Amino acid sequence: MSFKYIQTIQSPEEIKEQLPVSKELAQAKALRDKEIQEIFMGKSDKFLMIVGPCSADNEKSVLDYMVRLGKVQDQVAEKILLIPRIYTNKPRTTGEGYKGMVHQPDPLEKADMEAGVLAIRRMHVKAGELTGMTSADEMLYPDNHEYLDDILSYVAVGARSVENQQHRVTASGVDIPVGMKNPTSGDISVMLNAIKAAQIGHDFIYRGQEVETMGNPFAHAIMRGFVDQYGRSFPNYHFEDLKYLIEKYNERDLKYPSIIVDVNHANSNKQYQQQPRIADAIMRNRRYDPEIKQYVKGIMVESYIEGGSQKIDGGVYGKSITDPCLSIIETQRMILNIAEKL
Repeated sequence: MSFKYIQTIQSPEEIKEQLPVSKELAQAKALRDKEIQEIFMGKSDKFLMIVGPCSADNEKSVLDYMVRLGKVQDQVAEKILLIPRIYTNKPRTTGEGYKGMVHQPDPLEKADMEAGVLAIRRMHVKAGELTGMTSADEMLYPDNHEYLDDILSYVAVGARSVENQQHRVTASGVDIPVGMKNPTSGDISVMLNAIKAAQIGHDFIYRGQEVETMGNPFAHAIMRGFVDQYGRSFPNYHFEDLKYLIEKYNERDLKYPSIIVDVNHANSNKQYQQQPRIADAIMRNRRYDPEIKQYVKGIMVESYIEGGSQKIDGGVYGKSITDPCLSIIETQRMILNIAEKL
């Protein structure tokens, strides 16, 4: 073995004891979880928007952003339910440089996983306390989920993880909606197989113990575009793409068939300023076709205080150090525009 053991990380139970969720926040989460589930079940017509930075890299700026987002939620509460996107495991795609807050609480410092686990939980808890909105995170590392499972209201499995069996079976034991992204190849059957695997029960090893799950009926599809063998990006949010996915959904015995559209990534060719245009196209298709309206429950948006992106040591407050994001001003405008059209 060539591993060098650095330190023993505290258990989720120990971390939760240090940074507990208050009774008031737990009650708010329970209400939000019920409201979100009713959207996926078709009992509510509210539109979901999972909105926030590509990578939550700095507690101060992320919390500042979330407070601003919370003010928009108050304006659109009757029509839209916002889920703050606080992705604390998100590294640069290549793994070079910044590896995500769970590894590097300070992007300019070396990795410290103990400090990282504390930092990500503290930020999620503070965001909930400040805004009353419990958040979303990406399940990049399934073993880390228990550090946040009592504060999250939504989980996403990324395009590079959706084929991994450990992600699929872990998702089957999660009691909140889990979005399965289509793989980077764009193969819809891979995503649908992941949804099926997450919706049924499993026995497997998790954190050194044999566990049993009952299945997660709220596992669903996230369309994020794809790339071909030459690395060229292609969208899959258009009318024909959505109708094709709905057809394939209907061929399978899946509960609460639902679609979230990621308006960035390959759908925008990472042209972050295209996100409002893509969102508008999705809203037009929902208005035009009742079936698309029934299945497409919401969108996912990458947004931060400042638009664009910068190098890790760029120093601009509230600007992404991973993928470029839409500014909060443009995001507010987009949310209000969507609300007017619902």
